[in-house]
Order: sequence, then C-alpha cells, then structure tokens
Amino acid sequence: SNAWKYLQEELLPELLSTKGTSEPIRCWSAGCASGEEAYTIAIILAERLGIEDFKKRVKIYATDIDEEALAEARQAQYTAKQIEVIAPELRNKYFQPMSNGDSIFNPELRRMVVFGRHNLFKDAPISAIDLLICRNTLMYFNVEAQRFILTRFHFGLNAKGILFLGKAEMLLTHGDLFAAINSQYRIFKPLSKNGDRVNSQ
Repeated sequence: SNAWKYLQEELLPELLSTKGTSEPIRCWSAGCASGEEAYTIAIILAERLGIEDFKKRVKIYATDIDEEALAEARQAQYTAKQIEVIAPELRNKYFQPMSNGDSIFNPELRRMVVFGRHNLFKDAPISAIDLLICRNTLMYFNVEAQRFILTRFHFGLNAKGILFLGKAEMLLTHGDLFAAINSQYRIFKPLSKNGDRVNSQ
C-alpha cells in the first residue's frame, strides 16, 4: 500500500541514517495476528540493508494476545492470496513455494523475528524500539485504554522512533504524546522524549 511505500522510501532511509552502521534496529509489530506485517517489515529492511547486515542488526518483535494467531505466525506459511500484496520479485526472493501451493517465509530470516504473547494493556512495553507498527488493533479498545496503550508505546519508542498505525485508529486525543509525520498514512513520531522538546509547528 501507499503507506508502506512511504514508510519504505521516505522514512526508513532517514531513520537508518540516524543510526551507526552497526547499531541494532529494533521493530515491534504489536497485535501481529498471523504475522504478515512482521514479515513485511523484515522484507523492507532486508532490501534496504542487505541480507548480511539485516541478520546482524535487525530484531523484530511480533506480539499478540491470541496464542492461535501466534502459532500460525510462527509457521510463516501463507496462501497465495495472503501474500498477493507483496511484489512478485520480492515474493520470489523471500518466500519458498511449498508442494501444496502455499509459500513459506525464508527460514534464515525468519529467525530475526521473535514471536511472543503480549497483552498491550497489561504487559510492559518492549523498549528501545525504532519502528512500532500497530495497525487496526487499538480500535478494539475504548478511548481510555487506547490512551494508556499509546502512553506505553511512547515509552517504548526511541526518541527518533516511528509509530505506524492503521486507518481505523483516530488518535484524536493524543496530541501531547505524538506528532503526525504523515497523518494521511497514520505515521507518527513521539513528542519530547528525553526532555527533547519538539516544536509542534
């Protein structure tokens, strides 16, 4: 989608330029369901960094409250329909066809993706995150719970981190935590992390 494209072409190069060439890159797919999003991030970063660098530097945490979804995500096995949104050349590069017509995500890169059960409302956030993707999960919570979860996301993100939400998330009441980098695509940056005040112009 355009939002992913924008993230890939405009924001990631900028984010990566703020990091040393050997610094780790930490991503969190919160509410990862069956894992497509986590593997999409893996592909984007592997393309940008190259496979070797990706394996050395990237850690992708993919969490969900639903054990069944996590079990499915760990399998990394998808039908043609599930991965049709991925460009054919990337599908060929990162997925291996199986005899039943499904495809499986590259097992070597799959190891950089760590799946775990996590309750966004109750469990402490994963910390030092550069890219936090939580698309269409917050809408299942009421406004107060959303606010609480966003406070945790704010805590978990690095000062130059990026928060990528879904179309369904409104974020109307969280102006003190995040500023839009691109409101159309629901991409935000944390405000005033580590006492570093950000102008809100």
